[in-house]
Amino acid sequence: MKTAIKIHNLSKNYGKVQALRDVSFEVQRGELFGLIGPDGAGKTTLFRLLATLINPDGGTAIVDGCDIVKDYIDIRRRVGYMPGRFSLYPDLTVEENLNFFAALFGVSIKESYSLVAPVYSQIEPFKDRLAGKLSGGMKQKLALSCALIHKPSVLLLDEPTTGIDAVSRSELWDMLATLKNHGITIVVSTPYMDEAGRCDRIALCNEGRLLGIDTPKGIVAGFNQPLYAIKANNMFALLGAARCAEGVADCYPFGEYHHLVADHSFVADGFLRELNAIGGLEIVPAEPTIEDMFIKLMKR
Repeated sequence: MKTAIKIHNLSKNYGKVQALRDVSFEVQRGELFGLIGPDGAGKTTLFRLLATLINPDGGTAIVDGCDIVKDYIDIRRRVGYMPGRFSLYPDLTVEENLNFFAALFGVSIKESYSLVAPVYSQIEPFKDRLAGKLSGGMKQKLALSCALIHKPSVLLLDEPTTGIDAVSRSELWDMLATLKNHGITIVVSTPYMDEAGRCDRIALCNEGRLLGIDTPKGIVAGFNQPLYAIKANNMFALLGAARCAEGVADCYPFGEYHHLVADHSFVADGFLRELNAIGGLEIVPAEPTIEDMFIKLMKR
């Protein structure tokens, strides 16, 4: 499998803020690669560098065989970029936006329709509606259609599911799987850990650094400590007491439970006796998730 994106020691600063710190990784051609991390992790800066909207302060990046500094014109012909904020023209209709981007790249909707059809067909009944009047999910589908209209070989999607409903989120990921079957290399960022499992490989990132890169299963397999889910009537009191209990390496909120990371000296029965003053205490073994591994790597 050939390499579609090769990044080596890429760095970017905004004044005193170091947004990217010597980031290095590769994305293979036809891969669906996920960047997983919270706001401020450096995901948007990385996308803007790969889309040649800004220049790096250090390091190099090759996209589809082209250098992001020397060959920026070629990259813009080959890359489809969908920024995190809706950036189309709100006072143009759906169809007018699509026609505009087709003309910008010197293509016609007709010759590219087979690629955009799985996405655009869902909003085509509203082609005469102003883009600014669309729902969040429809805006994202229009933006994705415009990013695909010139048949890019690499697709960069910056948090495409942020701010849209759960159904639209699921639909968009289904669309990405379809686009991957067309051989398009897709790099997508998201703050949602549950979406990471739909990628071929993921990179966990925080504060401009990569914490780990692997398949979703490989990331989870790296969690090598006993994990428990605990619950009680007073969850706040439980969190503080658990963090001070014998054999507890870490404890943090996780949905309706807290997740407790144990060390070699932890005994569940002893934990129950130690915290028996907290009413309704429950403890059960838990399976680690990508989020558990992210928290572990971030604290390390």
